[in-house]
Amino acid sequence: MKKHKVTLIPGDGIGPEVSTAARRCIEATGVAIDWEVAHAGADVMEKMGTPLPDEVLESIRRNKVAIKGPITTPVGSGFRSVNVALRKELELYACLRPCKLYDGIKSLHPGVNLIIVRENTEDLYAGIEFEAGAKETTALLEKIKELNPKARMNPCPAISIKPISESATRKIVTFAFETALKNGRKKVTAVHKANIMKCTDGLFLRVAKDVAKQYEGRIQFEDRIVDNMCMQLVQRPNDYDVLVLPNLYGDIISDLCAGLIGGLGIAPGANIGDEAALFEATHGSAPKYKGLNKANPTAMILSGVLMLNHLGEKAAAERLEKAVAHILREGRYVTYDLKADRNDKTAVGTSQMADAIIKAMGQH
Repeated sequence: MKKHKVTLIPGDGIGPEVSTAARRCIEATGVAIDWEVAHAGADVMEKMGTPLPDEVLESIRRNKVAIKGPITTPVGSGFRSVNVALRKELELYACLRPCKLYDGIKSLHPGVNLIIVRENTEDLYAGIEFEAGAKETTALLEKIKELNPKARMNPCPAISIKPISESATRKIVTFAFETALKNGRKKVTAVHKANIMKCTDGLFLRVAKDVAKQYEGRIQFEDRIVDNMCMQLVQRPNDYDVLVLPNLYGDIISDLCAGLIGGLGIAPGANIGDEAALFEATHGSAPKYKGLNKANPTAMILSGVLMLNHLGEKAAAERLEKAVAHILREGRYVTYDLKADRNDKTAVGTSQMADAIIKAMGQH
């Protein structure tokens, strides 16, 4: 039996609890995994002065595969997102977010089954920012006025730069089409705002159309303006299949789609590059629930399903997903947020839900 070496980053807040639940469920599939535990996040920041020690990156580069619990990102101040840093450092250019509705989860639309493919390295999330009033910002504003005399801005703005390149766009759109083929999907929709941002989003759309030509006759292609796409997803999500988007829109739309399937507690995620892949729950670290054994482990466990598929352990991945689906459908051994009434006293804890999933794997 092949043994897979995998980096496990427990995270902070509820991260260690949902990570443990996922690890136990993955191990229960019978797949042999040699876990290398590496710590990152707010707790590590206090001890080591950095939320992302070099040894974490070295471990992932060595093992090529990692699974990560949620990590706190301070809002407005403090260290920059560890999640963004990992994607940049490891060149994880594709963010994969399947949004599948399982029986037993309440939703406005039955049968939602979307795959969101988000470009991870460019756009406004590239982090090229200039603070209001800084001398660099003043110099940049003068240069912009020189190059584009018609540019109009209010006094003393902060500025973010939005780079969109042909190379990164071609890579992510190709990834979306290949994902569609691999998963038996029929259509890819490129999402953009090319009607307004004719240079950046215009380039994204032109390249997407060019890549789509290589898949003619195999995968359908269409495009949607992002604001219209939001409305369409709320009204008729079943008209869509695989969506490919630049970074910012991808972040927003993937959360919208998570809302269609029961919330972030059900939504798994993966960040994939040419050399490494990082699997993670897409929800936050919810520090106020730390150590309470209340957090829903489903997203983390389903991220484990994605990881098993990536490792080539397809039968194990299918067994684990079927067990999760059974527990969600039955609705007995689930955490409070998955009950019709969040105060339902029959709700179980994080570890007990993992127990039920492991037991279901032995029965199905």
